[in-house]
Amino acid sequence: MTVKKTGKSTFFIVVAFIAIFAVTSVLGIDKLFGDNRTTYVKGVDDIRLGIDIKGGVDVTFGPADDYDADKGQLDSAYEVIKTRLASLGITDNEVYSDEKSDRIIVRFPWKVGESNFDPESAVKELGEMAVLTFRKGTDTTTDEDGTEVPSGDIVLVGDDIASAKSAYVPTEDGKDYEYVVVLKLNDSGTQKFADATGELAGSSTPISIWMDNTLISAPTVNDAITGGEARITGNFDNDSATKLANQINSGALPFKMETKSFRTISPTMGEGSLDAILLAALIAFIGIAVYMIFLYRLPGFVAVIALCGQVAGSIAAITGWFGFMNGSTLTIPGIAGIILAVGMGVDANIITGERIKEELRTGKSLDAAIKIAYKRAFSAILDGNITNVIIAVILMGAFGVPDSFFSKILNKTIFFAFGATAEGVVYSFGFTLLAGVICNFIFGVFASRLMVTSLSKFKCFRNRKLYGGDEK
Repeated sequence: MTVKKTGKSTFFIVVAFIAIFAVTSVLGIDKLFGDNRTTYVKGVDDIRLGIDIKGGVDVTFGPADDYDADKGQLDSAYEVIKTRLASLGITDNEVYSDEKSDRIIVRFPWKVGESNFDPESAVKELGEMAVLTFRKGTDTTTDEDGTEVPSGDIVLVGDDIASAKSAYVPTEDGKDYEYVVVLKLNDSGTQKFADATGELAGSSTPISIWMDNTLISAPTVNDAITGGEARITGNFDNDSATKLANQINSGALPFKMETKSFRTISPTMGEGSLDAILLAALIAFIGIAVYMIFLYRLPGFVAVIALCGQVAGSIAAITGWFGFMNGSTLTIPGIAGIILAVGMGVDANIITGERIKEELRTGKSLDAAIKIAYKRAFSAILDGNITNVIIAVILMGAFGVPDSFFSKILNKTIFFAFGATAEGVVYSFGFTLLAGVICNFIFGVFASRLMVTSLSKFKCFRNRKLYGGDEK
């Protein structure tokens, strides 16, 4: 982006975009028809607060009818619960498997709008049993609650699968080995699968595998499969193949999971602490705004607008405003991540403001000073933020939900020494820090440059003193 390409109207366009973005991020977009409310964009009222802020529920699941489950079955049930928590956007959770007593202990925060704090109703949200389906294609539709659900014709359900296991077998060309998931079907499943694979063989339509409303795999069909056994191939390693096998087995558990006990968890800090933190953050933001405007004048004013956009971006990331990513549970450490990212945003604008001053003091024209200042400041801003990006990615990979992008990349098993008790709150910190740093580049660097360059086109804003220089 060059100075010549930035016109006077650019400032107003950017400000309007930030304003609309901020309003929709905070208030959300919904439609009320009678007693039914349809939410299109979630706002701050839809943010799920973590256990440390609002409290939650501690529930113990176990096999019904005193069934004696083995380790493999418990592992499958564990994967079901983790998958369901991830699909609900509940990142602040703790899940433990107790093999000795055939129990799975789950702790998660109250849902949005919960007022009576009834543990039994909270447990119903999580559910007691995931539904596994194999479907034609990957098409989805939206139900009455606004939830995206699979819509393809059902090929198989969990009861049609006898077992699933990971295996290390030769590739089709026989030159190498690969990890696969081997399915064994019962009589009903064999015929259904033969019919479906015969129909889809050689086409571009896959047979997708869903755990509730979460897509876990979508393999294509090369040939009709009639022998009651199938292989799911892909870029698997031992852990991912075992995990998928566990997820598939979980849809065909020979026992029903039921709630053995539940209790309310009191918040460690409470919503009163949240109000105090937000008030302190507001006061600090006002102080920063006054400081930036006083010290850097016009670039400082623009920096305040950019910081508003950055905060709105962090809120949007938490609520799931962006369609390509899920939202996240907000914890106290998550708020700390937002504040730290804002601090980095302030630092970025200070670096740029000082650069503009320096360039003006060397005698450069206003347009040249702005252009050179932003260009030279970018490398320093990048260096200062890239370390935070690395830290955030590592935290999200180490403590993220099993299906999260960074957990898959970093292979969560290498972080087992950190323990699971801090999983949700640490992930929340990494999530908000990463979102804030990305928003810093978008608003604090790119948008700020557009706004300052645009304002410098107006005659009334050509005074060098407005940018920290001496009048010539």
